[in-house]
Amino acid sequence: MSAVASVALGGTTLMVVRRTADSLWAAADFGYAEASGVGTQSESKQRPRVLAIASGGGHWVQLLRLRPAWDSARVTYVSVRAAYASDVPGERFMAINDATRWDKVGLIKMALKLLWIMLLVRPNVVISTGAAPGYFAIRLGRLLGAKTIWLDSIANVEEMSMTGMLVKDRATLWLTQWPHLAGDGGPEYHGTVL
Repeated sequence: MSAVASVALGGTTLMVVRRTADSLWAAADFGYAEASGVGTQSESKQRPRVLAIASGGGHWVQLLRLRPAWDSARVTYVSVRAAYASDVPGERFMAINDATRWDKVGLIKMALKLLWIMLLVRPNVVISTGAAPGYFAIRLGRLLGAKTIWLDSIANVEEMSMTGMLVKDRATLWLTQWPHLAGDGGPEYHGTVL
């Protein structure tokens, strides 16, 4: 990652996400065949699988600003608008339905679609900037053994988002973009992505 990209993309948070992703990947067992004497798998199969997921608008924009953090991984992007595929040309993209907490049927539909995606992708790392899609991805990711990173939206100035609070105990790394929200037992603060 270049110094220019680091500064332009929120420097410290980007570096923390990248460093965390690198350490998670280094510690993870990606099923390499090296020790078995069978030989190694192809380079593309050795690269960690990342599921990067966000709802629309600012959540999606903030997720995109973190892209350099996982440039060495095989990434699947998931969001609520099929048109967002044009933001990540050449990358795997999947669209899901959008839903709010008042749309119970929509949430069930979203959760089932995400379960299917998670089983298909089998990510080693799940990263989300929110909201409802990220909640389900973090929960399902942990159930499937993935490491998870939650970066709460910069829009949440006074307190962590409701969704951020719900994933608190499920996220391997739980981040806020506001220093006054960080603390013991709370999210970590390492800067912003904007």
